[in-house]
Amino acid sequence: MILPKPVTVSLTESSLVSDKPVEPTISYTEDLPAEGYRVNITEQGVWVEAADPAGAFYATQTLRQLYGPDRFRAASIHSGPWTLPCGVIEDHPRFAWRGVMLDVARHFMPKYEVFRFIDQMAAHKLNTLHLHLTDDQGWRIEVPAYPKLTETGSWRTGSWVGRPPDGTTETDGRPHGGFYTTADMHEIVAYAKERHITVVPEVDVPGHSQAAIAAYPELGNTGAQLPVLRNWGINENILTVSDFVLDFYRTVLDHVASIFDAPVICLGGDEVPTVQWQNNPVAAERMAQLGFTSERQLHGWFVGRLAAHLSELGRRALGWDEILEAGDLAPDTIIASWRGEEAGIVAASSGRDVVMCPEQHVYLDHRQSDHADEPIPVGYLHTLEDIYAYEPIPKDLAPEFHSRVLGAQAPIWTEHLDNARRVDYATYPRLAAFAEVVWSRPDRSYAEFEQRLVKHHLPRLDAMGVEYRPLEGPHPWQTRPGVPSRIRTLP
Repeated sequence: MILPKPVTVSLTESSLVSDKPVEPTISYTEDLPAEGYRVNITEQGVWVEAADPAGAFYATQTLRQLYGPDRFRAASIHSGPWTLPCGVIEDHPRFAWRGVMLDVARHFMPKYEVFRFIDQMAAHKLNTLHLHLTDDQGWRIEVPAYPKLTETGSWRTGSWVGRPPDGTTETDGRPHGGFYTTADMHEIVAYAKERHITVVPEVDVPGHSQAAIAAYPELGNTGAQLPVLRNWGINENILTVSDFVLDFYRTVLDHVASIFDAPVICLGGDEVPTVQWQNNPVAAERMAQLGFTSERQLHGWFVGRLAAHLSELGRRALGWDEILEAGDLAPDTIIASWRGEEAGIVAASSGRDVVMCPEQHVYLDHRQSDHADEPIPVGYLHTLEDIYAYEPIPKDLAPEFHSRVLGAQAPIWTEHLDNARRVDYATYPRLAAFAEVVWSRPDRSYAEFEQRLVKHHLPRLDAMGVEYRPLEGPHPWQTRPGVPSRIRTLP
């Protein structure tokens, strides 16, 4: 009945019955792995041994599940006694990085919805929220030194609905925007920390930067006044490689580091077309200065300079796997392997830490079925069973490098998820399956998981108000008839 599945569960026929949920007696021990716990339930009470405060917190989440769905409601409507099965549960996570990447740049998620998302993560024993804060379509974090980033860069005049070239290039004509103040961000970080979740911020460079260029045209290569982008996809408007731009982003990162206590800050680095660096005098001068023969080398150099600044701030850089090809990386830079498993294998085999997030396996914005009514079915097919079958340690990675895989994260890109209900639909119950992938042992059974999910866990999601996708297909109000899509298939 517990999700994610614990290491060992030994329950008896007897029960602990009380008139209200029992507060466990908590102590700490050194004989459990990090974030681990041991719960002993008798007819007299509940005792928890934990490796650390995180382990104690996860023990309380397990007890919450054992009490039943009513413990997941915002207010108690329970009548009668509360019952816990007696026995012993011992548990600890398989991976240290059990993450979700939430894209609030494409469609802004108000602060209260982020809190709700964090609560859902905590209920699934996930511990890393990678928050994608900037992109072509919006800049979502206040930076006092550069007020136009939010005055101009935080909103756009409309959005594509669906995804050309299969559909139209018209937008909905509806302004979209929003941003988090510095106080908001401090609050989100503190809220997550209380639930043992680390928030890893992402400021994407040098590509996916048109919102910043719209605010400050001197950041770009052409000097043109650009709008905040209204469409999705790879964009040629990237940052220029001047000292001004580097100093600008150092100031941005100083502010980000003052808010987020995560040891890791993401610099993005993905999908960087170098067209605008060709025949560009600033780029040409920089290449001559550095002895470069290819504009692609500027990509690695740019990210490397900001990664070095993060090192000076006592932080590690995280980047999408393109930065591995661009080169010039600090040895402690973490690689997010998203275009497949190959970059993760290369990075880990060369002694780098990696977070596995291949789009072919764990992107939660991708379609969930071939159902005719699947709303805006983009990307690869990722069924609930597909997500559950994912193995974060690539089969071609030599055993001596397995420890370099910090864990995995499931990205939720929001181009086609324009509100919290759409995020719920795309995320659950697949994130419940992913949570078990990164927490539990690899010898898992999907059939057993599905029984546990349907009988015990979907009622918990119902109690939390999560509008998940039913296993048999979407509710009528969850469909989006007539919206153009872009379906991809694996070779």
